[in-house]
Amino acid sequence: MESYKQEFIEFMIDCQVLKFGDFVTKSGRNTPFFVNTGFYRTGGQLRRLGQYYARAIHDQFGLDFDVLFGPAYKGIPLTVAATMAISELYDRDIKYCSNRKEVKDHGDKGILLGSPISDGDRVVIIEDVTTAGTSIQETLPIIKAQGQVEPMGLVVSVDRMERGQGTKSALREIEETYGLKTTAIVTMDEVVEHLYNRPYKGKVIIDDALKQAIDAYYLQYGSE
Repeated sequence: MESYKQEFIEFMIDCQVLKFGDFVTKSGRNTPFFVNTGFYRTGGQLRRLGQYYARAIHDQFGLDFDVLFGPAYKGIPLTVAATMAISELYDRDIKYCSNRKEVKDHGDKGILLGSPISDGDRVVIIEDVTTAGTSIQETLPIIKAQGQVEPMGLVVSVDRMERGQGTKSALREIEETYGLKTTAIVTMDEVVEHLYNRPYKGKVIIDDALKQAIDAYYLQYGSE
C-alpha cells in the first residue's frame, strides 16, 4: 500500500472522521464503521484533506478537466480544498462549483455557487463517501441541466466496498450506469489491512472482535 494511503487512514482516525462502533448509514444499513467528513473542522485539516483528494484525482483522472463539482453541503468545502491543493501541488487552475439546496433569486442568482458550468466543460464530481449510490442520482441532473457538459468521473474519500442497488459495488454501478470513472483515496480493505491488530498511538483500532463484525457486515452487504 502506498505510504500516502496509510497516512490518510491515520489522518482520518486523528480527526475522528473514521469511527468504529454501531452506526446506521443514510441507506439504512447497520454498520460497524462510519466515515463522517463533517469532522474535518480546521484549516490545517482541510488543507491536508485537499492534498489527499488532489493526489487521487491526479492519479485517476489527470488534470485535463475544467470543473470540480461538490454537491451541497459536505461537497462544498471538499471542492474548495481540493481545487486549492491542485493549484498548489500541480500548478493547475481548476474551477470549483457546488449547488445550493434552494435556488437563489437575487444577487448571485441560480442554483450554483462558485464557478458557473458552461457548454463543453469537463466535470469531475467530489464526494465524501458513497454507500448505495443514491446521491449521484441527484447530482448528475443538476450538472447536465447547465448545458452540453461532460461529467467525467467521481472521487470519494473512502470506498466502502459494499453493494449498491444490486450485487455490485456502488462505485461499480455508477461506472456502468452513468459511464463515469470512479476512484477513492482508500478502500475499506486497505483500512482493515493497515489497522487490524496493529497498534496506532498505543491502541489497536481493529481487534479480532471488530474484525469479525466487519467481516459479518460484508457477508451481508459486501459487493461481489
